[in-house]
Amino acid sequence: MNIVLYSLGILIISGLFALCLNRFVKLSNYIGALGAFTACAAGLISLFIAYHNSGFAVLSIPWPIPYGSFFIAVDSLGALFLFPIFVLSALSALYGIEYLRHYYGKKNIGSVWFFFNLLVAGMVLVVIARNAILFLLAWEMMSISSFFLVLFEGERKEAARAGLIYLAATHIGTLFLLVMFALLAKNSGSFDFVAWKITASGFIPSIIFLCALIGFGTKAGFMPMHIWLPEAHPAAPSHVSAVMSGVMIKTGIYGLVRIITFLGIPCAWWGYLLIGIGISSGILGVLFALAQHDLKRLLAYHSIENIGIISMGIGLGVLGMSVNNPVLMVMGFTGGLLHVVNHAFFKGLLFLGSGVVLHETGTREIDVLGGLLKKMPVTGFCFLIGAAAICGLPPLNGFISEFLIYFASFKSIFAKTSIVFVSLGIIASLALIGGLAAACFTKAFGIIFLGQPRSAHCQEAHDPGILMRVSMAILAGACIIIGLGSPFILGVFAPIIVDITGAPLGLIEATLSAAVHPLIYVVIAALLFYVCIFLIALLRRGLLRRRVIERSPPWDCGYARPNPRMQYTASSFAQPIVDFFRGILRTQKNASKITEYFPEDTSFKTETADLFSEKFFSPVFKFIHLAAEKLTWVQHGQLQFYILYILFALLVLFIWKLS
Repeated sequence: MNIVLYSLGILIISGLFALCLNRFVKLSNYIGALGAFTACAAGLISLFIAYHNSGFAVLSIPWPIPYGSFFIAVDSLGALFLFPIFVLSALSALYGIEYLRHYYGKKNIGSVWFFFNLLVAGMVLVVIARNAILFLLAWEMMSISSFFLVLFEGERKEAARAGLIYLAATHIGTLFLLVMFALLAKNSGSFDFVAWKITASGFIPSIIFLCALIGFGTKAGFMPMHIWLPEAHPAAPSHVSAVMSGVMIKTGIYGLVRIITFLGIPCAWWGYLLIGIGISSGILGVLFALAQHDLKRLLAYHSIENIGIISMGIGLGVLGMSVNNPVLMVMGFTGGLLHVVNHAFFKGLLFLGSGVVLHETGTREIDVLGGLLKKMPVTGFCFLIGAAAICGLPPLNGFISEFLIYFASFKSIFAKTSIVFVSLGIIASLALIGGLAAACFTKAFGIIFLGQPRSAHCQEAHDPGILMRVSMAILAGACIIIGLGSPFILGVFAPIIVDITGAPLGLIEATLSAAVHPLIYVVIAALLFYVCIFLIALLRRGLLRRRVIERSPPWDCGYARPNPRMQYTASSFAQPIVDFFRGILRTQKNASKITEYFPEDTSFKTETADLFSEKFFSPVFKFIHLAAEKLTWVQHGQLQFYILYILFALLVLFIWKLS
């Protein structure tokens, strides 16, 4: 526990030094980044020591804050979430050293590292806090610091709008958390987590669960509370986007799972609700991602998709607890929580890869890119691994967690009737999500890295410096290692499931072992497949070694002078699928009318606005704004009336307290 506290101290102190030394830009850049890296490395060491010693520490220090105490602890569930936080934050800090050099003299680099380090410290403190007041303070520190990072380019109208939406959304979620913590504290008489244990079923536990679902779900990006996410992630610097998407939104998942452990045996409808939210978030997230042309916005929608997959897994686990089905319970929670880690790695990798594309080309627009694989092979290869992992292709890590959710669903088909339909729905949804994700990343990788350059943006592109390449390579390696080592990794989740469910360790280990054998066969089959491809490539190279190889343009469909504009764009590639789901996406098409046999200039472009933002939240916020304007008469600038308002409010509170 002392090492974790040292990590928090290093994060805050190095962030302050970076802020104070902002005049010395290079020094500020290195102090902030290396401070974050050192703190995260120390945090990983503490997790390794705790796991090796089979024990986790607790620390409680009295605080003068009412109802608060500095009560922190690290258990197996917290360690699971701390692991990707430390890993991804450390690699993003290294990446940020080179990424931010482009902004020397243009931006306040010291403030970026100050808020970045505060963000990491806030996430760590959220996970280890065991007092509601401390938790909320850490939650606010995490939210406010990420808000300022979203405003990194606040002079741009879209960045300022993204920051405002994020600030409003996160505090709406916090309002529900305040209600949730108040109900838990009233039931137990304490704001410390150790006193929270509701054993009786009834109305109050369900209200607490719903408050947790909305409050934490807003941070996680559940639909329809997701509207801040596609706006904020593209606006932040790419290494910050990686942290926000990879681990910050997972604090919402952590909070939800932690609260579930306090509520005793859950109601079955909690699980059905989580599964329904997961299915809708997964399918709609990947559909809206497929329709995007901004690379970082596309990745942001895929975060919603993967949060949906996590929600499906946790929903299965909650449902398994309710109906006493060990397979659903163990495989659901294991699949969902493993996907938390997996998503952190492959989504962090993809955001870092998108940052390199932006850094080298100056644009995030997919339609103006192309042919980058020849100019930046390391970035292209790492991005390809991340794309294959997020599509759930074996033997990469994304496949493993989805396989466990599939496994639980298939196993439960012969259980009760109500679960059969839920299981079939999950199987169908995961299959649809996987197919659409494959189409989306075929579009993204193919348009960006293959073919010919579509504009001058690609002319000077090249692979970045060593720090950015190493960060991406480590994450790509993690995607491969977790996938190949999955039969040996599943046992790590047994004590975590014990902490969540209270089920016997032997039962959980026996249930997990049932999934190990098929995973071994999948890993071996995938390895053999890739070995065969490698051998065929070596054989081809050997056969062609002594032959003269001539290169010529491909068949050009009768065109005498083919050019890059004849290639597929992101809009044209996705058009058949987007048209099929036009009733949901409401995509607007902009195409020039062709009136000649050989037109000089043609174009086709689509634009897809967020359905929930346009049709629900925008009208609601507009109504609130108009209603608020009707109350502007109370703001007349006369101090004596403001004092009267305060006295009146105090009088009302005094009467309420006495009643």
